Amino acid sequence: MLTNDVETTSILNHRLSDKTGEYVLKQGMPRLLDLYAKYNVRATFFFTGHIAKLYPEIVRLVQPYKHEIGSHGLTHEVSHAFDVLPLKTQIEHLKKSKAILEDICGEKVISFRAPAARVNNNIVSALVESGFLIDSSVASQRLDMFLSFGSLKKLNWLTTPRKPYFCHSENVFRRGDSSILEIPISAFGFPYIGTFMRIAPTLNRLTRNLLYLETMVTGRHFNFLTHPNEFIDEEKEAGPIKMRGSNFMSSFLGDVIRHKLKVKNLGNVAIPLLERELQFFKDKSFDFVTCQDVYLRKIQVCSQHNL
Repeated sequence: MLTNDVETTSILNHRLSDKTGEYVLKQGMPRLLDLYAKYNVRATFFFTGHIAKLYPEIVRLVQPYKHEIGSHGLTHEVSHAFDVLPLKTQIEHLKKSKAILEDICGEKVISFRAPAARVNNNIVSALVESGFLIDSSVASQRLDMFLSFGSLKKLNWLTTPRKPYFCHSENVFRRGDSSILEIPISAFGFPYIGTFMRIAPTLNRLTRNLLYLETMVTGRHFNFLTHPNEFIDEEKEAGPIKMRGSNFMSSFLGDVIRHKLKVKNLGNVAIPLLERELQFFKDKSFDFVTCQDVYLRKIQVCSQHNL
């Protein structure tokens, strides 16, 4: 699975910017879509309600390629992260983002990923109430959570199942009997994501090869997370970066250190790095599928076994 979070975050300038959304529309999305078409990739794109409302055509771009359209929440504002919002507000944000996307694309939206992968145990109830069936906000056994916001709740990643699972109704990090299928983001200590691919290409290949060996044994899905804003060439703005952390240590790790790492290999130079990953899977005869595809296969297997 190639899963793509589409938002207005300027990685270079470390802030949300509507101007960045325009770069994503005119550079990031076309570059990704062309590359995916070259390798016959069907992917899932998670859009924030904000960028979809700002640039509706950015959602429509993916439809001719039969990619899946999913929700990335209403906004990527740190103060509106799903691990700090109360249940009622989570439901409001989910319903609004879903309505915006469905109005634009004319398709039912059933997949969700939380901004910055930040969730709490209300998320399962909120997703059910809002008409979603799939979540992909958990990164099983990913160990770099202290460089991101919401790190304490992300400690739950250490014990989360590695293969897709139906969540417990009160705990997204555990198996249960809810209707929400969790599709974990791939990690093997290090995350298998676009950011890490750009920061440390050699270590990323090692991570991918270890994950491949695991997949050959267990049949676990790959779920590679990336962002169209990683593939844009925007201008550096003057002034200090915005500090978003709630305390010194949070800002130092989440704003200063993380920002210094994330700006490496930004823009069009990142496309060959991603193409190398796609070529690996093509050479290994993998299928490229959407989150919805995985859900339908899971339902079929459960039905066959009367689960």
